[in-house]
Amino acid sequence: MRSIAIGLLGAGNVGGGVVRILQDNRESIERRLGARVVVKRVLVRAMDKLRDVEIPAELLTTNPADVLDDPDIRVVVELIGGLEPARAHVLAALRHGKHVVSANKALFATHGEELFTVAAQHGVLVNIEAAVAGGIPILRSLREGLASDRIEAVTGIVNGTSNYILDAMTRSGLRYEDALAQAQKHGYAEADPTLDVEGGDAAQKLALLALFAFGLRIDPERIPTEGITRVRPFDIATAHELGYVIKSLAVARMEPQGVRMRVHPAFVPEDAVLAGVHGSYNAILVESHALGRSLYYGRGAGMMPTGMSVVSDIIEVCRSVLAFAGGGGPKRWPFANVPVVEPLPLADERFENYLCVHVPNVPGVLGRVASALGRHGVSIKRMNQDTPGPGEAIDMVILTEAVEESKLEAALHELDRFDDVLAPTHRFRMLAPDPVE
Repeated sequence: MRSIAIGLLGAGNVGGGVVRILQDNRESIERRLGARVVVKRVLVRAMDKLRDVEIPAELLTTNPADVLDDPDIRVVVELIGGLEPARAHVLAALRHGKHVVSANKALFATHGEELFTVAAQHGVLVNIEAAVAGGIPILRSLREGLASDRIEAVTGIVNGTSNYILDAMTRSGLRYEDALAQAQKHGYAEADPTLDVEGGDAAQKLALLALFAFGLRIDPERIPTEGITRVRPFDIATAHELGYVIKSLAVARMEPQGVRMRVHPAFVPEDAVLAGVHGSYNAILVESHALGRSLYYGRGAGMMPTGMSVVSDIIEVCRSVLAFAGGGGPKRWPFANVPVVEPLPLADERFENYLCVHVPNVPGVLGRVASALGRHGVSIKRMNQDTPGPGEAIDMVILTEAVEESKLEAALHELDRFDDVLAPTHRFRMLAPDPVE
C-alpha cells in the first residue's frame, strides 16, 4: 500500500489530537484513502516536554528545515498558531511544492491573500477547515455542499469561550469575572482571554466565513466588533424576564450594495435556534436562496474536535496527491487574487434595542432621558425601572422600537454626557424571532 508522508509544525493540544486520531483510526483511514498517512517529522519547541499524546522521540525535531526541506514530506500541517513564525513556515512549505493544512484562523484572516496566491503559483492546496468552529465542517459545507446555492447570510456563535461564559452567567447566575475564572479553570479560556472576550477571535473567523460564503476578502480589523465584558447579571436576568438570552454573535449578510458584518452580544429570543447553544459549543446558521436556513452545530474547540477537522483536511489533500500521482495537479486556488472589500457601514441598519440607563433617583430624570431619545428619533416601546430608596441609583430599562444605528448612537452619545447619568448606557441589539417556515 502506498504511503504519504506528512510533517507537523507543532505538537500542542491540537497537534496531539491529530497524532492520536491518526493512530486510533489508522485502519479506517487506510480503507477510505487507499494509502497510509505516515507522520515523518514533528517540529516542537522542546524535545523533553511532557505531552498528552506520546510521540516517538525519533520523529521530534526543533529544526524547521527537517520538515520544510524534506522531499519525502508531501503535506505540512501547521499547528503553531499566531502570525510568525507560522507565516514564514507556511510560505516555505508552499514554495517547496508541499500542500498545507492549517488550523490557524489569525494567519489566514490576516495573510490569506498572500498564502493562497503562493499556493496557486506552485500548484498546491491549502486546507483550513479547522480554523473556524473546531470540529464543525462549516467551511467544507460552504465550499462544496452549498456550492450550487447562493448564500445570503451567515450568523454564528463561533467563539466557545464567550459562549461558555455567557451560558454560565445565564444558567448559574455568575458574575462575568466568576464565569471567566470557571472557564479558565476548565480550559475553555486562555490566561489572557482578550482575543476571545473582546470579539477579535470571532471577527477573524467571520472574515474567513465571508471568504468561503461570498468570495469576498475582508480585513477582520474593519469588522465592527464588541466584546462581552460589560454583560452583567442584571442584563442576563432582565433578558430572561423578557423572553431572551444573551449570546455573542458573528453576522455577515450580503446585500445588493455589498456585505454587512458585525460581532457583538445580542438579545436572542429564547425559542430561537441559536438560543439553545450551550457551553463551549458553536453553531452557524446559514441562509441560502435555494435551501433556506441550515444549521451546523458541534464542538468549536478542543484537542479531538479540532484534530478531527485537521485530519479530515489531511485526508482530502492526500486524495488529491493520489489523484494526480501521474502528474499535473491543481493549477488555481479559488481564493487567490480576491480583492479586499470594505464592509458596509452599520449606520442605516435598523434594530430594536435594550437600553439600561444608570441614573440617580431624582425628580425629572425620566423625562430628560425620554426627551433625549426623542430628539434623535428613537421611539420607546417599553420602559420600566426598579424602585430604589431615596438617593439610590436607578437602572432604567428601555426597549426601543426599531431604529437606525446612526440615530441610536447619536442619542446614546447625548445621554452619556448628561451630568446625572452615572455610567455608560448598556445597549444590546434585540434579534427578531426566527421565521416560521
